[in-house]
Amino acid sequence: MSSNVAGLAIEARLTSNPLDVIPDEIPFDVPYGRPISLYRAEAVIHAAVAEAKKRNWKMNVAVADSGGNLVAFQRMDGAMLASIQIAEHKARAAVTFRRPTKVFEDGINLMHLNYLLAFDGIIASRGGIPLIDQGDIIGAIGCSGGTDSQDEVVSKAGAAVINQPRQGTNDADLEKA
Repeated sequence: MSSNVAGLAIEARLTSNPLDVIPDEIPFDVPYGRPISLYRAEAVIHAAVAEAKKRNWKMNVAVADSGGNLVAFQRMDGAMLASIQIAEHKARAAVTFRRPTKVFEDGINLMHLNYLLAFDGIIASRGGIPLIDQGDIIGAIGCSGGTDSQDEVVSKAGAAVINQPRQGTNDADLEKA
């Protein structure tokens, strides 16, 4: 009887693995669209920098296009030099993997999915957010220079320029996008 209990315990652990869940749809299945224009990339950066200035944070802000190529970059006065590459990396990872980089941070820190670190181009740090225009990814913003939570606040301010809800959608539709 004790071997049966042990078997049930092992089975319970195996079935409680969140990676065993089979979703009905592919997560983050947002199509790539036309690349963001320089004009719009600069508007995203302007909004992000305005948020950082309001809070007296020194940031590096990068915008990549839908192919992961750098379109625009701004380093605020006094922003950490090491964060230049990190901001670019966050933008590239967010667009390449079609999801905010916070997903990777959570995957490693909360779910202990350390294998994520083996994927080329991953950065497990908040501050990279895809830019989605009318249902298509046109690029991504990446911010670095503060804590991960500060980087995310600044990225969200920049992303808000592009990531506007589509007319006639509800919250459930937006979560799928």
